[in-house]
Amino acid sequence: MKTVLTVAVTIAAMIALAGAALAFMGPGHGPGRMGHAMMMPMGPHMMAQGAEPMGPGMHGGAMNATQVSEDQAKAIAQKYVDEQLKGYTIEKVVPSTGMPRTMYTVELKGPKGESKTLHVSPFGHVMPFPMPQRRG
Repeated sequence: MKTVLTVAVTIAAMIALAGAALAFMGPGHGPGRMGHAMMMPMGPHMMAQGAEPMGPGMHGGAMNATQVSEDQAKAIAQKYVDEQLKGYTIEKVVPSTGMPRTMYTVELKGPKGESKTLHVSPFGHVMPFPMPQRRG
């Protein structure tokens, strides 16, 4: 009898936790509901001209239906470096394939020898790597 009661309490607790998790996430986060946009306060790098709001640390151009080329990715990264990372230079641009579109990894060298990495999405968005963590 004690074992049956323990199992019943355990199952009830799991159901309650699952319900609480679903309630916490809110509507639209169930299976098959990817792409639900999260509204965040606007920060200095949240909007690119002609683009949709982006997550923290993301910076970049307008959403194109076409793939950016390696030269375009380098130019986009250079603009980001000129605006955000004074003194850094682009060492190399490495294409990352394996997905339906090509993404670019841009390796940077700093004025004191330090290194940083940027990612340029297939649509021209620049994402510093690792992504900055949201604090607060």
